[in-house]
Amino acid sequence: MSLTDREQGAAATPATPPGRRRPGTTVADVIRAVTAGGLPVRITGYDGSATGPADAGITLAIRSERGLSYLLTAPGDLGMARAYVSGDLGLEGVHPGDPYEALRVLRDGLRLRVPSVAEGLALVRGLGWERLLPPPPPPQEAQPRWRRVMTGLRHSRVRDSSAIAHHYDVSNAFYEKVLGPSMTYTCAVYRSPSDSLEQAQAAKYDLVAGKLALRPGMRLLDVGCGWGGMVRHAAREYGVRALGVTLSRAQARWAQAAIEREGLTGLAEVRHLDYRDAPREQFDVISSIGLTEHIGVRNYPAYFGALRERLRPEGRLLNHCITRADNRAPHRSGAFIDRYVFPDGELAGPGRLIGEIHDAGLEVHHEENLRQHYALTLAAWCRNLVEHWDFCVAEVGEGRARVWGLYLAGSRLAFETNGIQLHQVLATRNGTQGVNNYPLRPDWTP
Repeated sequence: MSLTDREQGAAATPATPPGRRRPGTTVADVIRAVTAGGLPVRITGYDGSATGPADAGITLAIRSERGLSYLLTAPGDLGMARAYVSGDLGLEGVHPGDPYEALRVLRDGLRLRVPSVAEGLALVRGLGWERLLPPPPPPQEAQPRWRRVMTGLRHSRVRDSSAIAHHYDVSNAFYEKVLGPSMTYTCAVYRSPSDSLEQAQAAKYDLVAGKLALRPGMRLLDVGCGWGGMVRHAAREYGVRALGVTLSRAQARWAQAAIEREGLTGLAEVRHLDYRDAPREQFDVISSIGLTEHIGVRNYPAYFGALRERLRPEGRLLNHCITRADNRAPHRSGAFIDRYVFPDGELAGPGRLIGEIHDAGLEVHHEENLRQHYALTLAAWCRNLVEHWDFCVAEVGEGRARVWGLYLAGSRLAFETNGIQLHQVLATRNGTQGVNNYPLRPDWTP
């Protein structure tokens, strides 16, 4: 199914009747003015114009004047996202649940250029100056960063709660279809590309458990626990008494119900809490799987300090998070991710991450990059979204389902091309005189 099979978003802004269109400047003219070299795809306009190879396997269809205005008033990924999410920009030749191939072709073959002032003025006169008036963004878009100040400073408790709700409190039924039975929204670990998603997620939890040296009776704190996957796995498979905390109410409700359903009450528990409000007791081990991306880089010292406080001497911490590929890249995410996926999300390089862990008074013993594993994980989530597309659209709306297809496929491409990485870092809180009870060689299976 291509995006052209669903016209709901585009129907809200009908194409301009040919009799009203200003003669002389077409959508194809605009595309030719802002691109260099040959186009890797076919691009068609609401005015009947087209450019690019007629036999291209992928077509971008600009379906309305509003779609063109989105592209002109927010150049880059934000304008493309607005037009695509609203239905004013269609992608033909790929499924909306997995537009990976279109993103790959555009990334590798599309070259943009800035038209001269004279060219720009001529295009705008031909199209009409009203094309430069930004249309209202789609309802799926979060407020820009400067407006979020009204809900609190960046990474304050209230603002973090709002950001988490934007992404996670969507629909548990939607997540069940996309993530699969494990309800695990973090990178899996593949022994082979042929592994199923469920096998790979179980392998990830076993890897974390091995690094933490879990044994029956130990106390585990899992911060940013999601739907309780690690908590339930540790309790069920290792006899650990596990507590998970999440800032999402929807996740906490689902996780507690799953704990009861699986007969783990008494061993496992998930609470709706900010990690800063987790019990101030000392746990034997702590896992943080996919939380660091949300806390803000400037908060790393307080974050790792809070985890150290809750870790007994000689206890182990496993931090699992997405990072930049180097330490020079900007921390803040791009406009599409910030507005449609993870408001206020930030990523640091792996060196910054490891340095902050050491500076918090913890000792790093092992680190590994699971970048390629996350690409495989994202491909599996896209397959699930494609398979359950109609259900997901009915559950969260077509616009949000498109956001997810674009986000998952784009993230897969970023991991494959080393734009971003996934690092697991294992550390200990040392006791007196540097005692950490860590073995001379790793005591888990790599």
